[in-house]
Amino acid sequence: MTTLLILRHGPTAWNAEGRIQGSIDEPLSDAGRARVARYRLPPESAGLRWVASPKRRAWETATLLGLDPTPEPRIVEMDWGEWEGQRTEELRADGRMPARHDRLGLDFKAPGGESPREVQARLRSWLADLAAEGRPTGAVAHNGILRALYSLATGWDMRDDPAEELRNGCAHLFRIAKDGAPELVRLNISLLE
Repeated sequence: MTTLLILRHGPTAWNAEGRIQGSIDEPLSDAGRARVARYRLPPESAGLRWVASPKRRAWETATLLGLDPTPEPRIVEMDWGEWEGQRTEELRADGRMPARHDRLGLDFKAPGGESPREVQARLRSWLADLAAEGRPTGAVAHNGILRALYSLATGWDMRDDPAEELRNGCAHLFRIAKDGAPELVRLNISLLE
């Protein structure tokens, strides 16, 4: 089994505004940089090689943590298509996004975007490579990646809230089997002192 410690990037201005970022390359906000500056990696991070999504918000988070990651394009955020840059509240108010769009589960897809099931397909490829390499790895990624990984590990169908909250400002620990299947070890390892 291969260890994977994964965390979400720090806050952006669009996070604070409730805007969907997806594939748009937003940087961290000043408040996000200040928050990440307070992060401390947990003991589980010792000896890991690091990768990061090439999106600025993830890359900047890794850099602020003092990491020297390799870019990994398979862990970029889910593509939200036509809804990127829009506020969730506005999409719901004008009827473009159903109030409970998550009821569609793994097959939910914004117009022109990517479904969680499609995100899982690229994640499976990456996880298989991690398993084949057998190197303990840390990753800085995005909420959509964390949710897709959690779903693969637990069987959560994304039709309702997850059984456990995936909190921001935390790392999440998984083990990857030889066949690339993830197993949840521990969620919500705080990065804040």
